[in-house]
Amino acid sequence: MFSPKDLAAPPVRTLAPYVPGKPLEELEREYGIRDSIKLASNENPLGTGKLALAALAKAAGDIALYPDSNGFALKQALARKHDCDPACITLGNGSNDVLVMIAEAFLTPGSEAVYSQYGFAIYPIAIQATGATARAASALPAGHPMALGHDLDAMRREVNERTRVVFVANPNNPTGTWLEAAPLRAFIDALPRSTLVVLDEAYTEYVRDPAFPNGSYWLTACPNLVVTRSFSKAYGLAGLRVGYALSHPEVAGLLNRVRQAFNVNSLALAAARAALDDEEHLRATIAVNDAGMQQLLSGLAQLPVGISPSRGNFVLIDCRRPALPVYDAMLRQGVIVRPVGNYQLPNHLRLTIGTQAQNRRMLEALRAALAI
Repeated sequence: MFSPKDLAAPPVRTLAPYVPGKPLEELEREYGIRDSIKLASNENPLGTGKLALAALAKAAGDIALYPDSNGFALKQALARKHDCDPACITLGNGSNDVLVMIAEAFLTPGSEAVYSQYGFAIYPIAIQATGATARAASALPAGHPMALGHDLDAMRREVNERTRVVFVANPNNPTGTWLEAAPLRAFIDALPRSTLVVLDEAYTEYVRDPAFPNGSYWLTACPNLVVTRSFSKAYGLAGLRVGYALSHPEVAGLLNRVRQAFNVNSLALAAARAALDDEEHLRATIAVNDAGMQQLLSGLAQLPVGISPSRGNFVLIDCRRPALPVYDAMLRQGVIVRPVGNYQLPNHLRLTIGTQAQNRRMLEALRAALAI
């Protein structure tokens, strides 16, 4: 019998879709719960800044018109921020969109791409959709100070003459682990120029370690480097979906060939442009995250869980038993966190840092769930 699946491209037939965090409305509808909190998707607990909100209100009057497909004003602001030519910038419907563009532009059946074992789930999805071969390099082992993190030596061993793209997340989601500047730069320099290195810096705003790299500083010296950034995390614009890539202009030109016209809407363009100027909101966000990280680490140290080091706005914990029952018990208390079994980490949960009150409630719910 005919099945629509028969019409699909072979790589798509076996593709497992990305699984997002559970929405608040879904939890409350299913469980009859009110006043629930979501600490599952690494969103900004302070919400959207006042400058972005004001820009949204102003831009709303023009939503009957198509957005500026080139994103001129936002690109100009980003070019000033990163001291680069606007021709180096590719805008995306979230940085996720840019990652998919990279796969579409540079991967084909017969080519390969490399990522770390516990790297962001979009990497293997984007790779498989093109028909290319995904190579997952083993992560750093248990007992290592950065266990579950990127093993750059293992990643280098996976690179061969067919490798077109290497994905590196810094800090990495969902582990929170990170790479310092010197080893990361040495890794990039050792790769052939025929291999594109994608440095995913979605969480970089949360890091203030002087040994932590800013990939945008390396673009001139590394023409095969693409740096991706997001407005969904520290800038509090997750619902608008806007991100970008910085790269050599020729790479950006190729990405813009596969970029969908009007992929970033008018509201997102306006809010992102305003958010770049809202330094007060960004400082407050980082301060809340720093305090929340200490609050979580202190509370988690009193619970029977393993704690992964993190430079993001989340902490990965090892429940030391199957995590789904713990997750479900927390749901019933009105607290949504993130199970990461899709990363082959069935005993782990990812906890987003929230406000002080949200963190306290999450720790209480986790304590109760672990006691069941």
